[in-house]
Amino acid sequence: MPVHDVHVAVIYYSSTGTVAELAQRIADAAEHAGADVRLRRTAELAPQAAIDANPAWAANAAATADVLEATHEDLLWADAVIFGTPTRFGNVTSQLKQYLDTLGGLWQQGRLADKVYSGFTASATEHGGQESTLLALYQTIHHFGGILVAPGYTDPAKFRDGNPYGTSHVGGPDTPLDEDARTAARIQAERVVKFTKAIKHGLSPAS
Repeated sequence: MPVHDVHVAVIYYSSTGTVAELAQRIADAAEHAGADVRLRRTAELAPQAAIDANPAWAANAAATADVLEATHEDLLWADAVIFGTPTRFGNVTSQLKQYLDTLGGLWQQGRLADKVYSGFTASATEHGGQESTLLALYQTIHHFGGILVAPGYTDPAKFRDGNPYGTSHVGGPDTPLDEDARTAARIQAERVVKFTKAIKHGLSPAS
């Protein structure tokens, strides 16, 4: 096994569980690639009545109840952060956006800069806003002064899933992750760890 010498935080929001499963896949692949990993979920903002009215949503809430909620300290700890969100009208879900919106103080201090960032998403329909969601997420990374590491078409498998911006999956609780999504998750995690190691060990303290 590789030496675990970089810190990767996988921070996500998931309602019915697809993004949660992607997050776990990415976290496992990053750890296997040589990272210490923290898997964290953002706080739920929806009313309990809405969650209870959707069996898949309620089931995922129960299944992930033991996953710690993301804090500012998780970002400070991390050398790389991989954010996950479902699409909401082609944009980042409010639960992840609320977490990002609390980071103004750290941003102002420059403490979010020079880290590696990447993202993943899912939608219920094909062409349901996956690319626009990731691009919207990445606008925040540019403001951080972060180093964006997207998977691109750097592996033949990426031509099958067709998303150079990040890992994505079309489907809901009744459509489990397919092999293309699982492979894309691994490729993205490995690429993030690879460049995080290069940046962390290639920069001297005076750089």
